[in-house]
Amino acid sequence: QVQFVESGGGLEQPGGSLRLSCAASGIIFSMFRMDWYRQAPGKQRELVASITSGGSTNYADSVKGRFTISKDNAQNTVYLQMNSLKREDTAVYYCNTHPSLGVWGQGTQVSVSS
Repeated sequence: QVQFVESGGGLEQPGGSLRLSCAASGIIFSMFRMDWYRQAPGKQRELVASITSGGSTNYADSVKGRFTISKDNAQNTVYLQMNSLKREDTAVYYCNTHPSLGVWGQGTQVSVSS
């Protein structure tokens, strides 16, 4: 069955960096666009970054220039390198395919605080 396992979150100071990973299974990973989403407390889930099957990337304005999405098709894994972290990046981060197959992982918590 389809499964996403996110990891790499944690507590980081403003200006710091984290690298998130998402291991996917049950899908032909290389065929899908992969997305990273985040959901902050009391807010709706928002799309943060995308990478197409061909490797083209797109970012929300709020993270452009600070976050980098990448993937390893051989490992069925998508990454999110987050630099220059801000307090407003605090959220639970999720990955998913586009279009979504209706399955979500548990997410990984990112907390940015001094």
